[in-house]
Amino acid sequence: MDMQQTTQIIRKLAIEAGALIMDVYNSDDFEVKSKSDESPVTIADETADKHIFAGLRAAFPDVAIVTEEQSDTHSETSDTFFIVDPLDGTKEFIHRRGDFTVNIAYVVDGKPVAGVVYAPAKQRLFYTDATGQSVEEFGDHDADKSGEVKPISVSKPDNDNLIIVASKSHRDQATEDYINKYSVKDSAAAGSSLKFCLVATGEADLYPRVGRTMEWDTAAGHAVLLGAGGDVVRFDNHEPLTYGKPIFENPFFIAYAPGVALQKS
Repeated sequence: MDMQQTTQIIRKLAIEAGALIMDVYNSDDFEVKSKSDESPVTIADETADKHIFAGLRAAFPDVAIVTEEQSDTHSETSDTFFIVDPLDGTKEFIHRRGDFTVNIAYVVDGKPVAGVVYAPAKQRLFYTDATGQSVEEFGDHDADKSGEVKPISVSKPDNDNLIIVASKSHRDQATEDYINKYSVKDSAAAGSSLKFCLVATGEADLYPRVGRTMEWDTAAGHAVLLGAGGDVVRFDNHEPLTYGKPIFENPFFIAYAPGVALQKS
């Protein structure tokens, strides 16, 4: 796999999908439907999904693709695959809060080796470059022309003054109990995979997730965090979080900057 080509294609598809999503976001009204698990879905999810899937299939005809919105892809068993959440943070999208993202990642042998996270309403774009280094791109986010790109890296955390980021929609007592094991200077809230990116840029030190997630929710953000020097481990035993698990379901996890003294669950 040519990682330069992979980076260019997933970046382009994420930006194009973001534009399709914003067309719906800025419209007067849009229908909200419920999937079989009662989670919401909109025409924006479906339109972005079709665009990304078609683009990946055209560019990489022999690589498996797993996407949230196509349940027939959830039985894939390949060791190498793309994994897509075309609109992560649908609840944020529906309530027009802006904290939603387009997530595309490339997984090899259980590890997300490339990824892009695009938050079109926030105008923030993060991805791994051809060398695996994570960057943030500034400017207009033109799908066909790159803007100013700056490498990002995690913080050097002070364990007496940690900055923790947690979910806006899923912050519960179990999460609070775990956060209280640390000396916290400040706490931030963010939706979708932006939480991984805040750790990747050094805007936060630690993101614990005590709740159900799927691999398409996390793979792109995980790749960005790895490329910025961070890591993601299982909540229960602090072993690496891997991909390609049965039904693509994650255990609880902790995303962090190395140097954080991780507490036991």
